[in-house]
Amino acid sequence: MNSQRIVVKLGTSTLTAGGKKLSAPRMVDLARQVAGLLAGGSQVVLVSSGAIAAGREVLGYPSLPKHLPAKQMLAAVGQPRLMTLYEQVFGIYGTRVAQVLLTRADFGDRRRFLNARNTLDALLQQALVPIINENDTLATEEIRFGDNDNLSAQVANLVEADLLLLLTDQDGLYSADPRQDPNARLIHQVGPEPFAASLWEAAGGSAGGLGTGGMLTKLQAADLARHAGVTVVIASGSAPEVLQHLAQGDEIGTRFLPVINKLEGRKRYILSSSHVAGEVEVDAGAARALAHGGSLLPAGVVRVKGDFERGDTVRVTGPNDKALAVGLSSYPSAELAQLCGRQSTEIESILGYTSGAEVIHRNNMILL
Repeated sequence: MNSQRIVVKLGTSTLTAGGKKLSAPRMVDLARQVAGLLAGGSQVVLVSSGAIAAGREVLGYPSLPKHLPAKQMLAAVGQPRLMTLYEQVFGIYGTRVAQVLLTRADFGDRRRFLNARNTLDALLQQALVPIINENDTLATEEIRFGDNDNLSAQVANLVEADLLLLLTDQDGLYSADPRQDPNARLIHQVGPEPFAASLWEAAGGSAGGLGTGGMLTKLQAADLARHAGVTVVIASGSAPEVLQHLAQGDEIGTRFLPVINKLEGRKRYILSSSHVAGEVEVDAGAARALAHGGSLLPAGVVRVKGDFERGDTVRVTGPNDKALAVGLSSYPSAELAQLCGRQSTEIESILGYTSGAEVIHRNNMILL
């Protein structure tokens, strides 16, 4: 099995095995499969629904009004229960988990985006399985739109995943609703070209991809993730050894090929900022290192111009004010000014902390 970074979205129907409450046998089986992926060298992030279903179970399936505060209350009650079960089932296989709650704002703000990515990278480097959900008790859009499908696509982009697996109670995307049309056929693969109107209609939406719920939000999520360079598969969470088969590239479910590669996706993200917040001037040695694919280290920084924060886009200039690159700064301007000409090993003693040895990592930089 090839080493890769995989995001797995688990829907409520998968976690409950079609019943009213969370299914311990199903969760144990999924934990076993994830442990197998980890043993093969892969890194796995889970985006999990199920908090509301867990809340209903804890409270004895109360009769509640169908409005958002009631659902948020159920999520607040169910989230600890859900995480307890995850800790127990993964513990069987000696796998540790970590809870991460995200909001949409975390993806729209560069600094928060970078902080979230660094946190998840640190968890994955320690062979932990991050279990992500939106903060249901405060956020309303996740409950109304997508049941975490679109969140999983955002997470796949955040961690630069190779593969996003959307597990559901269907075998994949069909040409029509198989419950109503006996001639409906499973669509095995969708290429990198734009989705046809018939594909959106097959998912239960309009030609413009508008609508909410079910297969439609999975198609929306697939389209979002594939534009970030991620391969996406919609498949049944109850299929035997589904995670292993999908990780190996077996023909199960509906596979969506990426539109671009991951590196191009990151470059687009960096260049999407219409505002360059500042400038970092470097010496000739650093300029040569950048030209050969190196990261920018503090030792090569001569001067810092402008007022910017960690995660902002900055311009890198060399001798004679020549523009060399743009990239995301690992440090705010006020602190970076203290690091000019210093060694990376001195960062922590100077600032009292470190966000890494690089001022701008080569993966967060585009040469001009």
